[in-house]
Amino acid sequence: MSTLPSKKSVWGWFFYDWAAQPYHTLLITFFFAPYFTDFVAPDKETGTAYWSLMLTVTGISIAIAAPILGAISDTTGPRKPWIFLFSLFYIVGAAGLWFALPQMETVFWILISFSIGLIGVELSQIFVNGILPTLGEKDDLGRISGSGWAFGYLGGFFALILAILFVVVLSEGKTIIGIDPILGLDPTLGEDKRVLGPLTALWYFIFILPFFFWVPDVERRKRAVGAVGHALQGLWHTIRSLPERRSFAMYLGSSMFYRDALNGLYSFGGIYATGVLGWEIGQLGVYGIVSIAAGALFCWLGGYLDKWMGPKFVVVLSISILIGVCVLIAGTGREAVFGVELAAGSSLPDTLFMICGASIGAAGGTIQAASRTLLVHQVKDDRLTEAFGLYALSGRATTFIAPMLIGICVLATGSQRFGISLPIILLFGIGLIMLKWVDTSKE
Repeated sequence: MSTLPSKKSVWGWFFYDWAAQPYHTLLITFFFAPYFTDFVAPDKETGTAYWSLMLTVTGISIAIAAPILGAISDTTGPRKPWIFLFSLFYIVGAAGLWFALPQMETVFWILISFSIGLIGVELSQIFVNGILPTLGEKDDLGRISGSGWAFGYLGGFFALILAILFVVVLSEGKTIIGIDPILGLDPTLGEDKRVLGPLTALWYFIFILPFFFWVPDVERRKRAVGAVGHALQGLWHTIRSLPERRSFAMYLGSSMFYRDALNGLYSFGGIYATGVLGWEIGQLGVYGIVSIAAGALFCWLGGYLDKWMGPKFVVVLSISILIGVCVLIAGTGREAVFGVELAAGSSLPDTLFMICGASIGAAGGTIQAASRTLLVHQVKDDRLTEAFGLYALSGRATTFIAPMLIGICVLATGSQRFGISLPIILLFGIGLIMLKWVDTSKE
């Protein structure tokens, strides 16, 4: 690579993760999703079913669109127009959540709005990832990717802190610092949760600007006329060639399993904390802050480890840590830890699970940052966005496996601890084994 962008361009690329992360932190993980199922929908069971159906349909849509749009972008050249388009999806979808009134007559448009925003988040990401190889030499991409992911975690961290301190009511109509929510928000109308949609949209609108102003785009390669057909032919050729490209194919398969396991760990960690340990929302908030802070720190450190040892080493190490976390979760209950009985009221299980939360944040963020640099090692730069589209497709193709296995295992064992941990360990293990056949330029 003869000419590389400036540090300002790299920082501009970092700002995408900072801008986009609150959709995951505030809306998906901590506040809006529980608000929808508990207060907007007719009842919790119906809300959970609606939410699950929305995520399923949205996931299928993203899985189908991602590789096709990636192939078109690689064929025509520029990526920023696509990022701009899906940024509009993000902003419009997030802002529309303000209209999610408690016990509203129909929730259809709220689900559509959330789905539009989620499509914006997921599809813009594949084009942003496609820019990564233009930001530095290949040996330095791990550090750049890790630092970008860490910067994104910091964005989510600060957004979460601001929301907890000044916006979201936790008990008795007050925020965690004992004040009324800002802007005159009325918690009885759900305004402290509803406003997070527009605030997330505003956050994205402000902080995405450095990306558009500072990050250079690639030149146009092909006119739009005929580009779609050419792109689809190239995509079909790439898919047909996978059996002959062992490293790339095994990487897609491996990441499919270990990312499914990671999503299961993210999704069911809170269920374990409330169901097994009896945690309340305040403890879950602290858990979230610890997890995100650890993720930010270790994504940054992991980027340097990636540069030193290569992305495959970082992915293997992260999976190994996460397997250890699952073993610890399986052995930790309120009354005993690995069969050793505890004194009544012992805080040891809480401490151990908080350590697990920090480890999940650290290893989970690091594995995602290293995964995108490992993908860069698998394909040529001129088909990279297409490859990230296939990566998105593989990540969506089996998202049902972890929840399904966890459900079966919980019923079979009668234990949340074993039911959650054992399937995740199995999926991580399959992904770890498949990495044996994945190559990088470090090897």
